[in-house]
This record gives sequence, structure tokens and C-alpha cells, in this order.
Amino acid sequence: MRPHDNRAWLLILPALTLLGLVGALPLLAVINYGFHDIFTLQDVYWVGLQWFTDILQSDRFLASLGRSLLFSTLALAIQVPLGISVALLLLSYGKRAVWGLMLVALPLVVPWNMIPMFWLGLIDAKTGLLGPGLAAVGFDWKFTGWHTWTLILAVDTWHWLGLVVVLAYAGLSAIPPAYMQAAAIDGASRWAVFRFIQLPKIAGALAIVFLLRFVDSFMIYTEAFAINAGGPSDATRFLSLELGEEIKGFSYGQAAARATLYFLIVLAVVWAFVAATREREA
Repeated sequence: MRPHDNRAWLLILPALTLLGLVGALPLLAVINYGFHDIFTLQDVYWVGLQWFTDILQSDRFLASLGRSLLFSTLALAIQVPLGISVALLLLSYGKRAVWGLMLVALPLVVPWNMIPMFWLGLIDAKTGLLGPGLAAVGFDWKFTGWHTWTLILAVDTWHWLGLVVVLAYAGLSAIPPAYMQAAAIDGASRWAVFRFIQLPKIAGALAIVFLLRFVDSFMIYTEAFAINAGGPSDATRFLSLELGEEIKGFSYGQAAARATLYFLIVLAVVWAFVAATREREA
């Protein structure tokens, strides 16, 4: 019997090497910095778990973590059902759906730093297209916390809805017509078709959507900082904003420890999600 040849694995060595250089080594460096108090690259002092202990025992950290998790939950609860609905609507347009896909995907190519500026101009009370109307109903995103949350969620949804729509549409388009024909012959309702045919068939695409959108929404920084810098009264002070403040304040050791905890939280959520997905499939 001819022995199994595994030399094909050598073809991915360049990719693994590059991944180690741009991913693993910087990550290990950040974790190492988290155990030190860093003034300059020449003045580095070992502090052990001090930064980690201080952060985990801080009520401010727990509050920021709660806000970040709540924001991710709200973003997923809004964007996934809305994206599926838009994808179903576009599916009914046949070949003309490509124009709709291009339209909803357009915000994905807008530079991140331009998105909050665009929206702040849009809702400006004097010159914005939506500003006078929002001002008339009492919308005050500068000094009212839930108004700021609403604005950031709207900005995030506008930015990322196209990703949900495109992936959901791809999954729906891949369903064989025979399934739909059989459902029509059986007289299945529109809800029954979605519940028992379309939703199970796009489960894989939705899993990717949930994973990508959680990670992206959990790391939100540019929009929240540019819109109200964590205000009002820390109402939108997410984990990413606290990490950014420590980096700007040259607290590199503490920032590295916070970034490590940040990474571990995301890793834990991703692991739980993958484990739940595998269990459901089994």
C-alpha cells in the first residue's frame, strides 16, 4: 500500500509564516507588555498581575463591559432580522436584485472615519437634511444618553446592514428551486416556507453574520468616539474607548493588559458560539 503523502501541507507554510509575523508575534508582545509598567522602551518594570487585577476589580471596567455587550446584542437584534427581510425582498426581484445589493453594500466601502462625520452633518440642526425634523421632536444626542445610543445604533446599522443582506441573499439564492416548488404544491404558507426551508438553508451564512457582526460591534470605536466621545455622562463609554484613552495617555502597560482582557473576552464568546453551533449541527 502506497504511504499517504502529506507534502501538500508545505504549500501553506508561507501563509502560516506570514500569519505568525503579523498576528502571533504582536499578540505575544502585547500580552508580555501587560505584565510590565512601561515608561519608555528602555524603562520597563515587571508588575506581574497588578494591571489585570486593578482592571478586573474596577467598577468602571464592568460597566463598560456591560455597555459593550448590550450594544452588540442590540446591533445583532436589529441588523440580522432587518437584513434577512431586505434579502427576502430583493430575492423577489429576480435579476434586478443586483441593483439593490449594490445600494445596500455601498456604505461598506465608505472610510470609517468619514461615517460619523457624514451622519453628524446629516443631523445638524441648522444645515442637516434630518436635523430640523429631529430637533422638532426633541432629539438631543449630545445630552440625552438613549438618544446617543439610538444615533450610534443607526450609524452602525447603516454601515453594516449591507454585509448581512449580501450574505443572507447568497444563502437564499443557493436554495434549489425544487424545495420551493414542493412547498408550493403542498400549499405551504409564506411563514412555513421561511421557517422550514429558507431559514435552515441559510443557517451557515447566518452563523458567519452573527460572528462577524458581534466582533465588529463589540470593537466599535470610531463612531462612538467621534459622535460623543463616550458621553453624555459615560452613557456610551465602551471598552474600546477606555482602551483608546489609555493608549493616548501613554499608559502602555495598563493598555496592554486591557487589550489582553479584551482579546480573551472576544475569544471566549467566539469559542462559545462555535461550540454551540457544532452542538446544534450534531
